[in-house]
Amino acid sequence: MSHALKQVFNKDKTFRPKRKFEPGTQRFELHKKAQASLNAGLDLKVAVQLPPGEEQNDWVAVHVVDFFNRINLIYGTISDYCTEQSCPVMSGGPKYEYRWQDEHKYRKPTALSAPQYMNLLMDWIEVQINNEDIFPTNVGTPFPKNFLPVVKKILSRLFRVFVHVYIHHFDRITQMGSEAHVNTCYKHFYYFVKEFNLIDTKELEPL
Repeated sequence: MSHALKQVFNKDKTFRPKRKFEPGTQRFELHKKAQASLNAGLDLKVAVQLPPGEEQNDWVAVHVVDFFNRINLIYGTISDYCTEQSCPVMSGGPKYEYRWQDEHKYRKPTALSAPQYMNLLMDWIEVQINNEDIFPTNVGTPFPKNFLPVVKKILSRLFRVFVHVYIHHFDRITQMGSEAHVNTCYKHFYYFVKEFNLIDTKELEPL
């Protein structure tokens, strides 16, 4: 690993605090299992498959939190270059513009700059994954009926971060020598959402 890369990934320059898995919990064990598969250099298509005897929702929950942390890290590395001036619109090239909508301030889809959009997005995801009613941490607590719809929304919005980074900031990723890491992270994400049908194929078109 290059020195620049070490600096980036060892500093944990995340955009915000990471959601951790508590040691001793089932999620922690699943997280370790998922990490072990990746570290063993397993084919990513195989690594994302549900391990025998495990609950799909648990497996999905662990990966959503993990992707949130990883994508945060990736965006954190280029966030100094993603400004109101450089990225006045949250987009993925000329064909795709992403508008923000939530239940609070932005009731209608609203055009925002990329950094504004990213801030709102990461805050919104953090609220979702820390909400015990949506992502229960206690073993035996059932997942709610709206779990998968929320997950799909989180993942489709995280995908937009990849689109923006690849199309508008890939030169910076390359300068830092971290394109292999970002590519692997994207492949892992892509195979995972395809394996469990978590993002519509049409949404994946930009990449």
